[in-house]
Amino acid sequence: MEAEVYLQLRKIEDTHWWFVARRAIIKHILCSMQLPQDGKILDIGCGTGGNLAMLKAFGEVAGLEMNEAARDIAQAREVCPIHLGSLPDNIPFQGQQFDLVTLLDVLEHIGDHAGTLKVIEKILEPGGRVIITVPAFQFLWSGHDERHHHKRRYNKHELTQVLLESGLQPLHVTYYNMWLFPVIVVLRLVKKLLGQHDSDDEKPPSLWLNNMLRMVFESERHLVMRTELPFGVSLLAVAQRAQAKS
Repeated sequence: MEAEVYLQLRKIEDTHWWFVARRAIIKHILCSMQLPQDGKILDIGCGTGGNLAMLKAFGEVAGLEMNEAARDIAQAREVCPIHLGSLPDNIPFQGQQFDLVTLLDVLEHIGDHAGTLKVIEKILEPGGRVIITVPAFQFLWSGHDERHHHKRRYNKHELTQVLLESGLQPLHVTYYNMWLFPVIVVLRLVKKLLGQHDSDDEKPPSLWLNNMLRMVFESERHLVMRTELPFGVSLLAVAQRAQAKS
C-alpha cells in the first residue's frame, strides 16, 4: 500500500467501527480456542499494529510487516517485536514454529497466495491454527481495493480450495459482515452504474454513526463460529496444521 495509506490507517484503526468490530470478533474466536498458555502468536502483515495489544492477551506475540514505514509505526506502540519480511519468500523465522498465525486482511495483497499458505503451514506447530480474513465477492471490487493494492476478492469455495492445496485443514469458513452486506452492495452497485468514484471510505463517520455501525458489525461475534453465514462483505477462515502422527 502507499505510505499515506499507512499513515491514515494509524490515525483511525483504534476507533473506526470496522477495525474495532473486527478486533472484537477475532478476540471472541480466540477466547474459544484454548490456546496454550504463553503460546507463540505471529501476526503477519501487522501493518501499523492495531491488533497487537489484543493478541498479546493470548500469548507471546511477534509481528511481521513488509513495509518499513508501517513497521516503524507498529514498533512505536511498544507491544512486541516487529520484524521486516514478506511472504512467501522472505520470512525471518527459520526454525521457529507458532501456535497461532493471523493474516487479517492480508492474503488478498499477495500474488502467490497458495505459496504463502504453504509457508504458513510449515511454521505452525502440529495442531497449530491460522485465522484468515479476506474481502469477499469479486463483484464488490471498488476503488478501495485498488487503493489498497488488492489482487483479488474471494468467495467461500476459492478460499477453502487454496487452504486445502496448501496442506492446511479448514476447520471453519464463513462469510461475515452480513448485516451490513445489503447496504454496501447497493451503495457500490449504484456508484458503478452512475460512474461515480468511491468516496474516501477510510474517513471515520460521525461519532453516532461510527458507534451504530460498530455495534451492528460487532454483534456477529456471537454467530461467526456457531454457524456458516451465507453471505457477507468479508470471509473468515480458521484452519489447522495436521497433528503429528505418533
